[in-house]
Amino acid sequence: MLEHNQSVGKKIRISGGGRCNFTNLDASPANFISANPHFCKSALARYTPADFVALVESYRIEYYEKKLGQLFCRGSAQQIIDMLVEECARAGVSVLTGRRVRAVTRPARFSIETSRETFDAESIVIATGGLSVPLLGSKDFGYRVARQFNLKIIPPRPALVPLTLAPETLKRLGALSGVSFEAAASCGGAEFREDVLVTHRGLSGPAILQVSSYWQPGEEVTLNLLPGLDALEVLADARHADTELAHLLARHLPRRFAQAWCDLSAPNRPLKQFTPAELAAVAGRLERWALKPAGTEGFAKAEVTAGGVDTDELSSKTMESRRAPGLYFIGEVVDVTGHLGGYNFQWAWASGYAAGQYV
Repeated sequence: MLEHNQSVGKKIRISGGGRCNFTNLDASPANFISANPHFCKSALARYTPADFVALVESYRIEYYEKKLGQLFCRGSAQQIIDMLVEECARAGVSVLTGRRVRAVTRPARFSIETSRETFDAESIVIATGGLSVPLLGSKDFGYRVARQFNLKIIPPRPALVPLTLAPETLKRLGALSGVSFEAAASCGGAEFREDVLVTHRGLSGPAILQVSSYWQPGEEVTLNLLPGLDALEVLADARHADTELAHLLARHLPRRFAQAWCDLSAPNRPLKQFTPAELAAVAGRLERWALKPAGTEGFAKAEVTAGGVDTDELSSKTMESRRAPGLYFIGEVVDVTGHLGGYNFQWAWASGYAAGQYV
């Protein structure tokens, strides 16, 4: 195994706040985005969350379910790294760090030229990830190898990433940086009900990170600010009161955000001064508050990379290239992107297992 960093598992080490959200009990093909949504089914079926949990338990690593099927180490992410390194040792794998691959050629067998030596191989597995978190050494190496062997690439883009807002919107919301609230965020036909966090550049939090994987430039993201409630019913119950709109909304949302939202989207006056039509319009905006992001915070803040090696180029059973036998691609470098919550690790384990049975 060739690792260009001086140590292995850097992305694992920082994941889950240092506790590594190593899988999700509910992982299924529905939790993944790809140009071919069926591609991931074979690998996910053959190496399940239960399989990885059994491995974790065999090393007596304590873990817990945080929420929504997300499993974390009670100790630290280093336990998962140590487990994987030990599994390599048991399988007779030589782990060589500080090896930057300079060239991959195929005169007959594969030849891999590194910064220190050259290797000869019948097969190569590319497990280099995407472009996210470049400070940890992320490169476009996997895509370059794919193109070298004439494999198609779905254009990589940041996913599970905070969204930025236009300056005029930030004027009203920027001062609320750090304020969070629960909402149902929708985009591209997907909806996620989790927390939204206001940042100095736009919006983040689990709900926003989730929909960012579906967002395309120019599209709107819609927030239901009163998920689980009938907004018109909430307003109508107070329609004869002297209570101002922002004060009423502050019963369900952070006070400062409720005030800022009224400044942006609705007049803040006593509820009894609204006509029935006006109340209906306000209710509609509360349930479908549409924002058009200016962009994302890019690969530097993205948890994963969407896009990658086109799945049409690979066997879903073996992860092997159809054009270049002996060349395999697994994990994030492939056009399969999981939701937030341990799904991308499960894809890494499952696709790696699939390739491992045939390489």
